[in-house]
Amino acid sequence: MRAGFGRDHRNEAKPQAQSDMPVTVAVDAMGGDHGPSVTLPAALRFLEETPEARVIAVGLDGPLKAALAKLDSPAMDRLTLHAASEVVAMHEPPADALRKKKNSSMRVAINLVKDEVAQACVSAGNTGALMAISRFVLKTLPGIDRPAIAAQLPTRHGGVVTVLDLGANVNCSPEQLVQFAVMGTALVAAMDGIERPSVGLLNVGEEEIKGNELAKRTAELLRASGLNFYGNIEGGDIYKGTTEVVVCDGFVGNVALKASEGIATMLYEMLKAEFTRNVLTRLVALVASPVLRAFKHRIDPRRHNGATLIGLKGVVVKSHGSADALAFQHALRKAYTEAAHGVQEKIAQRMAVMHTLTPAPAAAAVAASDA
Repeated sequence: MRAGFGRDHRNEAKPQAQSDMPVTVAVDAMGGDHGPSVTLPAALRFLEETPEARVIAVGLDGPLKAALAKLDSPAMDRLTLHAASEVVAMHEPPADALRKKKNSSMRVAINLVKDEVAQACVSAGNTGALMAISRFVLKTLPGIDRPAIAAQLPTRHGGVVTVLDLGANVNCSPEQLVQFAVMGTALVAAMDGIERPSVGLLNVGEEEIKGNELAKRTAELLRASGLNFYGNIEGGDIYKGTTEVVVCDGFVGNVALKASEGIATMLYEMLKAEFTRNVLTRLVALVASPVLRAFKHRIDPRRHNGATLIGLKGVVVKSHGSADALAFQHALRKAYTEAAHGVQEKIAQRMAVMHTLTPAPAAAAVAASDA
């Protein structure tokens, strides 16, 4: 049995936060399909469950104040409003959002992270714009060519698997995929306390001869990287929990994610249709309702909402655009936890180690010519 197979970390001790200092999360309150009617209630619920946290809600002054006037919470004193004069539309070209809307709620929220007023940013807005603005404002960590989108997906054993990239980079080099692996292992180590998480390379088969040239070369680099490389894995291994980290390019990752979401929705709708077909099936559904509720809870995508734009000099979490308050609350919790556990610092540390293990291209060329 190869390292990492079937591990269930639900009962393992979680790492403690690096500091007891409060963590402030900047929220693009205008982003997503619902804007302040979702982001503000979610922020207050998050603050109620997280006494050490602070939230700065960034958006248009009028809509923010109008939405907040309808709410009441004991955590209201830890929520601050910060005005912005523009909003990035959901389908706006990323280049336009970057160049033409420098006072958008998204840009201002990210600037708060850059200026260290906040330690993390959460937005349900335009994904392309969020990536473009975050990369321009925050820059990437040393040794990282491109940020990736990383998310935790549920496994059948009740745990989670971290998958990246889920859509930020549709064309990648083998070296960049290795960088994704380093970032994924640092994220899992920081969040779950697994010092050497296993890494699987998503491929069309487990055998070393399988895959295109990108996959084969990436596998070679991963085997020599010093990471806990499990080997090639197939799509079905993601939800088996075969490895703690799954690496792929953004094209493959996004297709796999959207297909998985579609299957989960289809299964739930098929079950619902069968249990409401006639009087007899409705009676059976009544008896089975506790099981159905548990099933719905386990596959509920809201519980896993929030994808990390990993590799930046700051925590940025992308919420699903259609997220309701519960889903957005989970994205806020993810951003808070990553900031509290110093994910960026751990990625930088691991990248520094990787550079000592892997010779620079020039040095490698000299060594090859000397040989």
